[in-house]
Amino acid sequence: MKFTLRKNLTVAAFVLPALIPLAVFWIWPIFNAAYISLTNWDYMTAEYDFVAFRQYEKLLSSGEFHKALLNTLVFCAASAVLTIAGGLGLASLLHRGFRGSGLFRALFFSPWITPTVAVSLVWMWIFDEKNGIANAVIGLFGLPALKWVGSSATAMLAVIIVTVWKSVGYAMVFYLTALDKVPKSLYEAAALDRASRRQSFFWITLPCISPTTFFLAVVTTINGLQAYDQIQILTQGGPAGSTRTLLYLYYQLGFEKYDMGRASALAVTLLLLCIALSFAQNLISKRMVHY
Repeated sequence: MKFTLRKNLTVAAFVLPALIPLAVFWIWPIFNAAYISLTNWDYMTAEYDFVAFRQYEKLLSSGEFHKALLNTLVFCAASAVLTIAGGLGLASLLHRGFRGSGLFRALFFSPWITPTVAVSLVWMWIFDEKNGIANAVIGLFGLPALKWVGSSATAMLAVIIVTVWKSVGYAMVFYLTALDKVPKSLYEAAALDRASRRQSFFWITLPCISPTTFFLAVVTTINGLQAYDQIQILTQGGPAGSTRTLLYLYYQLGFEKYDMGRASALAVTLLLLCIALSFAQNLISKRMVHY
């Protein structure tokens, strides 16, 4: 009994230093935000009223929330699909192990470890309407110059391009590991059956790496929900709200309009979406392993 108690105290002594900052900087702010979402606090004064779920009703019925939700869905879906497809394409090329492939792996992965603010500033120069590289490139094909971040028709596309360029190397690394784990005996059996390389890819490679694909789909979607830096640097949610996502709407509600109650309601909604996606990923991954 004494030994068990001493063991538990020893474990608690090692775990407690990590739990304290977790509770102070993560758990407590979550509960505090949930409470603020039930009030009409304006962020400036100490007085506020408890309004229950009125902020949620006000938020969910607003047009700006619906537009931000649509922008978020488009941004997350496009970013996830292009990141996964690009990562798989790069991994398939580099998996062959040609000379210098290690250098290319490092180059493609380097944007992921580069701060988003720095990446976005560089892309602002690239998207410059008059002197940017992007318009110079499309001009080679006889296409007219675009305003990119200055037009509501192309601003979302510009943000998606920056996001995919930054994260495609991250997906590539996971796919390289997944491709290494595909049994070579399956490809040998397919070769005996005279299966083409395309057939082997669709009927062997894709099913074997499907857990990785699903994991990346969930992770890139959650990252899309949390995207802020590139939107702030490139478009500030504009033009005309065309790139305003749910997280950027939270920033505007809380720190521009000082409607902290509604902003906290939006933050809680985003948290619930992330939890639901994580739970789905965990549940489906267990079923994939089971079958």
